[in-house]
Amino acid sequence: MTASTTANHTVTVLPDPQLAPLMRAYGEAMAAKRRQLILGAVLFTIALALALLGAEVDLGTLWAKIGNFTSYFTRLAHLDNGASVLSDPAEWFWGLRKWSLLLGETLLIAYVGTITGAAFAFCLCFLCTPGLMPFPWVRAATRRVLEFARTVPEIVFALIFVVAFGLGPVPGVLAVAIHTTGALGKLFAEVVDNIDANPVEGVRSSGGTWFAQVRFGAVPQVLSNFVSYTLLRFEINVRGAAVMGFVGAGGIGEELITAIRKFFYADVSAILLLIMVCVVVIDLISERVRHRLLALESR
Repeated sequence: MTASTTANHTVTVLPDPQLAPLMRAYGEAMAAKRRQLILGAVLFTIALALALLGAEVDLGTLWAKIGNFTSYFTRLAHLDNGASVLSDPAEWFWGLRKWSLLLGETLLIAYVGTITGAAFAFCLCFLCTPGLMPFPWVRAATRRVLEFARTVPEIVFALIFVVAFGLGPVPGVLAVAIHTTGALGKLFAEVVDNIDANPVEGVRSSGGTWFAQVRFGAVPQVLSNFVSYTLLRFEINVRGAAVMGFVGAGGIGEELITAIRKFFYADVSAILLLIMVCVVVIDLISERVRHRLLALESR
């Protein structure tokens, strides 16, 4: 064994008879990893090919029609007279006042639906946590309810409520609230599953009721994460509320689907840009709030 010193650091070099077996083992391990990588790539390619065959995807047709996809975006960038939308912003956003009101309605739908869904998720998440709910049938029933709420797409709920309550924002609020209950309920339950059990056990051993265990043992540990997930869900629900307008559930989605059906390309691009800007602003604000909450929690 030899040693060399470089910049106050000692590097030990094994003799060749001892180093050779180690190098062979390292080479064999790297070769095994390469074989696993190649095998994984082959299996992925086979699975992708089978999926394409099962879905009847014709790559020839896809390549031949790809120009229609790109040309649609070209039409979105031009006014009805053929000029670029940037050449006349006033004409491009001719309906800004009306669209802004509808976008505000979409935000309200997302806001009320998110708050309502978060409230139900907060109440249900503690019922499906083994560390807090001792009755297995209550945990199982609560989990099935949450699974149903998040499995059915929002737009399906919106269609059902449009039939029941008619056109307007009410079906949108109910659809967002139900889907948010399922999605946040799952996330909240996972957060509760990972809490420190000692505070809960302390409240329980001192004779505290189940509500006291939740209030004083669990809630202080999870509240910041709950708020963070709710803000993230609100951003998602803004996009969802815009899409649900396609079926008459209120908001700017109704105006967007009308413009798409009538081939008002400039109106489509203007409305999409408004929605995009709104989502970006919400994302920036939510991200800043979430980072502050995480910073407070780390303290």
